[in-house]
Amino acid sequence: MSTATAALAATGQEAALRGRKRPRRSSGRAAGTAWAMLAPAAVLMLVFLIVPIILTLSLAFTDARLISPRPAEFIGLANFTRLFGSSAFWHSLLNTMIFAVVIVPVQSACALGLAVLVNAKVRGTNFFRTVYFLPVVTSMVVVSMLWMFMYQQNGLINALLAKVGITGPDWLNDPNTALFAIILMSAWQAMGFHMVIWLSGLQTISADLYEAASLDGAGGWQKFVHVTWPGLRQTRTFILITITIAAFSLFTQIQIMTQGGPLDSTSTLVFLAVRTGFAQQQTGYASAMSLVFFVLVLAVSLVQRYLTRDKEVTR
Repeated sequence: MSTATAALAATGQEAALRGRKRPRRSSGRAAGTAWAMLAPAAVLMLVFLIVPIILTLSLAFTDARLISPRPAEFIGLANFTRLFGSSAFWHSLLNTMIFAVVIVPVQSACALGLAVLVNAKVRGTNFFRTVYFLPVVTSMVVVSMLWMFMYQQNGLINALLAKVGITGPDWLNDPNTALFAIILMSAWQAMGFHMVIWLSGLQTISADLYEAASLDGAGGWQKFVHVTWPGLRQTRTFILITITIAAFSLFTQIQIMTQGGPLDSTSTLVFLAVRTGFAQQQTGYASAMSLVFFVLVLAVSLVQRYLTRDKEVTR
């Protein structure tokens, strides 16, 4: 019996050792699979993010041109000195800031209102969700061209205003209204996307909280202030940052509808950088603009993240 017991014990130890080795092989195989799945995203990030950032940093301090037989030369901070002394840069920066300051609260608030409406348990909500989201899946070029025709002097918007006795302006050719027209169209186009994000946040809030608030006699506005809004803390942080980054990256609407005019009233930092780098072929100068734009967006995003951080102390 003792010999048989010892044999069984030895067999059990060998099986245990084999069992210990298997997870190592399986973990190594899993790690290889993980790296293989990560590789495509890593390559894309390297090619389209890391490499462009490195090139921008290097070209911003040179006089490089897009097409030139003369090699680029190092000129130090000359591009930045020229940039900060340019009235076109400051005008474009002002337009970008105005667009961001207006579009962030307007678009986020309207999207939240739509999300609250379509989150109601009534018939037809799926239809309205589709209708509100439809502009998001439509090409920005198509949307811009459509609104450009609507903004014409004899377009749909002025025709509707004429019905109530108001003479509409030439929206895109008037420096006083061109940027406002771009803001209105942009808010309408992207509202559905942020509505979906707000909606996903609303659906994570427990119904028990609303029932408890009803038992305490809370009305609709009180439920929103004390239940809905606190429950959307993480969602609103994400939305504010994404809208801000998109606002600072305004380009397509400007390129299609106004080309920065009239009188640079709709020129933005991104539009100015693209026009300088490709139309004027001043790659080094455009890289300096892009670098300043990157620092500006990063700073604004960090400030937003700090102001909307979770201030509760975790114990």
